[in-house]
Amino acid sequence: MAVINFTGVKVFSTTLARDRENMGENITKWLKENSSLEVVDKIVTQSSDKEFHCLTITLFYRHKT
Repeated sequence: MAVINFTGVKVFSTTLARDRENMGENITKWLKENSSLEVVDKIVTQSSDKEFHCLTITLFYRHKT
C-alpha cells in the first residue's frame, strides 16, 4: 500500500443545488489562491436522505517543494 504524505485538508461541501453548480468554480478559485499547495489526493462523497443531497469534495494537500 502506498503512503501519501500530506500536510493539510480542505473540505468543500454543500446540500444546495445552486451551490453544487458553483462548487467547481469555488474549488478552482481556492486552488489559484493557494498556488503554493500541491493536491496529492482527493475524495468525492455523495450522500442523500429523503430531502437533501450532499456533495463533499475533500482535497489532501502539501506545500510544494
